[in-house]
Amino acid sequence: MLNLLFAGTPDVAVPSLKAFAADPRFDVKAVLTRPDAPTGRGRKLKPSPVKAAALELGIPVIDAKPRDPGFLDTLKSLDVDIAAVIAYGNILPVDVLDAVPLGWYNLHFSNLPAWRGAAPAQRAIWAGDTTTGADVFKVGEGLDDGPVIATMSVDLTGRETAGELLDRLAVEGAPMYVDALAHVGEGTAVFTPQPEGDHEYARKITVEDAHVDFTAPIEAVDRQIRACTPNPGAWCALYADGLPGDDGSADVAGTGAGDVGGAQTGEPAKPLTLHILRAQPADLANPNAPQSLEPGELKAGKRNVWVGTGTTPLELLEVKAQGKKAMRAADWARGARLADSARLA
Repeated sequence: MLNLLFAGTPDVAVPSLKAFAADPRFDVKAVLTRPDAPTGRGRKLKPSPVKAAALELGIPVIDAKPRDPGFLDTLKSLDVDIAAVIAYGNILPVDVLDAVPLGWYNLHFSNLPAWRGAAPAQRAIWAGDTTTGADVFKVGEGLDDGPVIATMSVDLTGRETAGELLDRLAVEGAPMYVDALAHVGEGTAVFTPQPEGDHEYARKITVEDAHVDFTAPIEAVDRQIRACTPNPGAWCALYADGLPGDDGSADVAGTGAGDVGGAQTGEPAKPLTLHILRAQPADLANPNAPQSLEPGELKAGKRNVWVGTGTTPLELLEVKAQGKKAMRAADWARGARLADSARLA
């Protein structure tokens, strides 16, 4: 039986933790995770998903940072043979890496060397990749460049969000992860160096990255929204009386409780943030669907809402307006009483 340290923080790491805890080849001595973080309006401290799962499993939890004084002594006292790290969120210094005899191994959500970095699944969707996968590799000093010991590939449907893809890879990758580390302990693992060369880096997606560009072609807009869902969340600005510079200052939304912008007659409404939770390219075979709209131009029907892109329209399925709850796009549009000149940008 291998004594194992598990390091991880978000939901995508939980399936692997549970898989290691359930496998008789491993004894999970402790879980290393980020400290409790303030969340919600009350800013109450909340444990990470991995910490919550560890406590349910009765596994000791360490939330000290790897560079904290005394961390190395704590690690050595655990007498672990091997360590698993997945979406942990802190850099592991060399002395910490060297303190585990068989090494640290990461489950990474791409087929390396493609999409090394913090957001591999998100970037694969945004780039329009048709396949992706998950690899287990040995962690070293470089960025996701260690030798690979296990790999799996999956086909992309072209409709999944980043959250859905990550959930799938987390669940399907967990058994491979467990078997791969067991092979390391048995001495049967095959270490395959990653190919040399320059590869695009999967940098973290920021809130600004998630600002939807409606001037782009429909395929690019659709991929951007799915890559940013659920985090950080695709968003845009809603101009209730047209885009700045439009000659529509008198064409504003009203002042009712459900209106957008709350502008008074004759005053341009201030733009509000609209989050796009679900969308899809418009079905142009639908007789009610517009065949073309200007980028950002809105058209609302009884059951559908469309917005123009650089090519064909996008259908909004679910949105969350500023200060409102998530709702069907058609319900939002009815309640907002949008002016004909309303635009997204």
